[in-house]
Amino acid sequence: MSTTYDAAVDDVSVEAPPPRRWRPLTVTAAAMAVALALVVAFGAGWFAHARNHPGEGSVEAGFARDMSSHHAQAVEMAMLALDKSQQPDLRLLAGEIAQAQQAQIGMMQTWLRSWGLQPTGHEPPMSWMTDGASLMQNGLMPGMASAADMTALRNATGGEFDRLFLRLMQQHHLGGIHMVDGVLAETSEPDVVWLAQSMAKNQRSELEFIQQIITKIGA
Repeated sequence: MSTTYDAAVDDVSVEAPPPRRWRPLTVTAAAMAVALALVVAFGAGWFAHARNHPGEGSVEAGFARDMSSHHAQAVEMAMLALDKSQQPDLRLLAGEIAQAQQAQIGMMQTWLRSWGLQPTGHEPPMSWMTDGASLMQNGLMPGMASAADMTALRNATGGEFDRLFLRLMQQHHLGGIHMVDGVLAETSEPDVVWLAQSMAKNQRSELEFIQQIITKIGA
């Protein structure tokens, strides 16, 4: 038996709704637009960041490389003092120099890596500093001990070692401070300014300590 409702259903031709058509081209285009915007934004940010890094021939890179070498000699001298000297004050000074300057070498080498630069460059020493070439003496940066001086220091003992160490380190610090003054006159890189100022402060304090030891031991 059929009802009126059943007959109505049989008489009506019901068409199924058309399948929903996705528009992949529109979606893909939108996704590509977003991706492109992200790439452009990232690229612009990276480029601006990289562009602000000191470059290969910059004052900052030259200072970091040269001062690392300068510090390395001071650390070697300080380690000799720790091994050879019997003067408590001199040993205290040497320990402070070795610890501080080795840590500063690490910081400067970290800068160079973060700037995408090698630990050493192709420019001559001191070329980053105005009139830096004129400050070189026999191929040595300001205050650095010569090969003959270092040989004499390694061979010295007792009071002779103490006197030679104090004289050489005094010259070394004075030269280092001159280099620090040079970079501070030419850079505005915050990390470089901060470390250079710290170097100058520490080395001036150590120069006063050196003079006290010289007076104390009559060197």
